[in-house]
Amino acid sequence: MTLAFTLNGRACRAEAPDHWTVIDLLRDGLALYGTKYGCGEGVCGTCTVLLDGMPVRSCLTLAARLDGRALTTVEGLGDPRTGAPDALQDAFARLGAVQCGYCTPGVLLAARALLAENPAPSEADVRRALAGNLCRCTGYDKIVRAVQDAATVMKGA
Repeated sequence: MTLAFTLNGRACRAEAPDHWTVIDLLRDGLALYGTKYGCGEGVCGTCTVLLDGMPVRSCLTLAARLDGRALTTVEGLGDPRTGAPDALQDAFARLGAVQCGYCTPGVLLAARALLAENPAPSEADVRRALAGNLCRCTGYDKIVRAVQDAATVMKGA
């Protein structure tokens, strides 16, 4: 099938077999490897992307659902003109919220959805929003601080 959708702010057309999920299309069809494959069952959140601004598990979402919609992946964060990281990416780097980095793309996108909905999240808000994104390395404290720091920076921008 041929899909027409917006990918990271740009019009995109792609071919995909009917059985492909979004992560199949991203990695095998479009050679975008930022979205990580974790459990393949929608449990770990590693493959989180934004579909029309809402976090979804790309391993469970059929690519056919993309037609006519907007998809954001980790490659879509930051300034496309300069390559500069966005406030979340910068805060994660500055505050050491990245260790092995495998979960980071999914966590960043779940956090992006949270900040779009709630520009001043409490610690509890951040923890609730990221509850479906498993991280085995950080213990989440630095991640929570980074999301709140990014929220502060974004308010001042």
